[in-house]
Amino acid sequence: ASPWRWLHWACKPLATILILAVAWRSRWPVSRRYRRWILAGIACSLVGDVFLMLPGDLFVPGLLAFLLGHLCFIAALLGDSRFGARPRLLLASLGYGAVNLALLWDSIGAPLRMPVIVYVLVLACMGGQALARAQVFAQRGDAQLASARRAAVGAMLFMLSDSLLAWNRFHAAIPWSSLWVLSTYYLALWWIAHSVQRDRILSKAGTIEAGAFQ
Repeated sequence: ASPWRWLHWACKPLATILILAVAWRSRWPVSRRYRRWILAGIACSLVGDVFLMLPGDLFVPGLLAFLLGHLCFIAALLGDSRFGARPRLLLASLGYGAVNLALLWDSIGAPLRMPVIVYVLVLACMGGQALARAQVFAQRGDAQLASARRAAVGAMLFMLSDSLLAWNRFHAAIPWSSLWVLSTYYLALWWIAHSVQRDRILSKAGTIEAGAFQ
């Protein structure tokens, strides 16, 4: 009912658009394929932002938009790493999602249970794959290790943000919930967007320069 609600409607998606621009403007991306999928994932998140902020109960459409976003992020992460390359990390991520789901189960309405289960599964797979990719890169000394780590940090923050959102929605109101949910969410997208930037590039002389264009 606030006359300032228009400011929220303008600035919430604007923040995501600005983060999208960070990925779009990366001059030397890890790969064009990686950037395309990351851009698609952030764009889906933008659609989810709009659904969740508008009047009315658009939780399921918003959930679907973010689910598609996580599928895009998974597609990006699979471009240079095998799915489940580190099973323990994937299982740890799935276990975290399962524990949260079990604790909130009685508070989730029956019509929402299946959509939430599917969403948690996809989100956990995204987080586990991001962690596994970073570890694989570390073990083989990949030049893009820092980029992989940024993607992993973003994935973990996304899981944290969605956990806070779920507990606030289904269990009990969290004080200053918007601050915690949105700050972790925007940080997650920011780290993921910055993972598009290549860490090392070939100079004209053919040598490798680290962080030259960051």
